[in-house]
Amino acid sequence: MTQARIEPDRATPALLVKVGHYPQHHGGVGVIRTLGRLGVPVYAVVEDRWTPAALSRYLTGAFVRRTSGTEDPAELVGLLLEIGAAIGRPSVPVATDDEAAVLLAEHAEELSAHFLLPKVPPALPRLLASKAGLFEVCRRYGVPSPAAWVPQGYGELLAVGREHGYPLVLKNLEAWTRLRAPAVRHTTVVRGETELRAACPPGEVPSVLVQEYLPPELAQDWITHLCCGPDGAEPLVFTGRKLRSWPPGAGVTTRAQSLPNPELAAMAREFCRRLGYRGAADLDWRLDLRDGQYKLVDFNPRTGAQFRLFQTVTGVDVVRALHLGLTGRQVPEGPQLVRSFGVGQLDLPSAAVTCWREGRLPQDVLPRASTERSWLCRDDPLPAVGEAVRFTGAVAGRLRRAVPRSGR
Repeated sequence: MTQARIEPDRATPALLVKVGHYPQHHGGVGVIRTLGRLGVPVYAVVEDRWTPAALSRYLTGAFVRRTSGTEDPAELVGLLLEIGAAIGRPSVPVATDDEAAVLLAEHAEELSAHFLLPKVPPALPRLLASKAGLFEVCRRYGVPSPAAWVPQGYGELLAVGREHGYPLVLKNLEAWTRLRAPAVRHTTVVRGETELRAACPPGEVPSVLVQEYLPPELAQDWITHLCCGPDGAEPLVFTGRKLRSWPPGAGVTTRAQSLPNPELAAMAREFCRRLGYRGAADLDWRLDLRDGQYKLVDFNPRTGAQFRLFQTVTGVDVVRALHLGLTGRQVPEGPQLVRSFGVGQLDLPSAAVTCWREGRLPQDVLPRASTERSWLCRDDPLPAVGEAVRFTGAVAGRLRRAVPRSGR
C-alpha cells in the first residue's frame, strides 16, 4: 500500500520564537531544518547573525533580537507583532522555551493578526510550565508524579531534607522566574544539607520546588513528544527512553532512543485530552521500578530540543504535524521509527561520567546508522561549524577562569 505523502502549505511560513539568551540550541536548528526541507519558508528570532540557527541553509530570514525574559510581556508582544508585520503574511510560530509558549498562549488574541495559533486555554501553558502547578494538576487528574514540596520559609526548606532524607532535586519553580531570579542554574541534585545550603544560601527562600529523587538504579527515564491538533483530533504521540543527559542525571538530553510504548502513549494522550491541551509538548516521565508507575516529572508546553528523535515512517515529526494542522493540511498516519538521537559534544563527557560513577560501559556510545545527530548533517553543515566555534570558545573561557594567573 502506498504511504501518504506530506503535502505542506508552502505559502505559510514558520517563525522560530524564543525568549532568553541561549544561542547554542540544537532544537531551534532542528525546527528550521525539518520545515525547510519541505520547502516551507522559515524565519527565526536569533541573538546574533552568527548563531548556529542563523547559519542554516534552510533559514529564509533572521530577526536579530536579544531578549532576556526580564522584559515586560507587552514589549515582547510588540516585538512579535513587529516581526509578524515584517514577514507580511500569517505564519506558524514554533516556541522552543516555556516563556515563549506562555507568551503566545496568553496573548493569542493580539497575535492572531499575524500568527496561526492552536486554541489552547490561555492560562494552561503557564500552569503546566509551573513545577508546583503541574504537581497540583497531576494530583487533580490522578496522574502519578514524584513527591514535591514548595517551601514557604528557609526553615521549611531545611525541614524537607531532615524529614524526608536525601538526595533531593531542586528546580526553578516558575517559567519566568527561572530567567528573572533563578534559584538554581538548572535542575540540581543535592545529596545532603551542606549541598542544599550551598545551592540555596540562608536568607529569603528562592522560588524553588523540592522534588523526590528517584535513583537511576531504581528508575528509567522516558519521554513523550506529542502534538495535539487544533480541532481536538487524536494527537500524534511519540515515546522513547532518555539514556543520558548533561549535567548527568539532571540536564538536557544528550542520548535517547525512540521506542514505542503503548501504555505511556495512552497515558499522555488521555492526560492532554482531559486538559484540553492543543499544540506541541514535551513530557518527561520516570518509570519507578519499585511500584511500576510512570511518574510525570515535567510538562513542557512547547517543542522539545530532541524532537527530531521522533519521526513516523511517513516523515512526520511534531513540528511538521503542528504546521500541517494549523494550515488545515492532512497529517499522514504511520508508526514511529525506532532510532537514536545524540548531542555529541555533550554526550561524550556524560558517557564518561556514567562509566566512572557506575563502573559500566554506557549504552549507545557510538552513533548508529539510524542516529539523528543534533548538529552534524551533510545537507546543512554550517550550524555544526558555528556550534563548534562557540563550544570551543566556551570551554577555553572556563579553563582560563579556572587556572590562576601567575605574577599576582
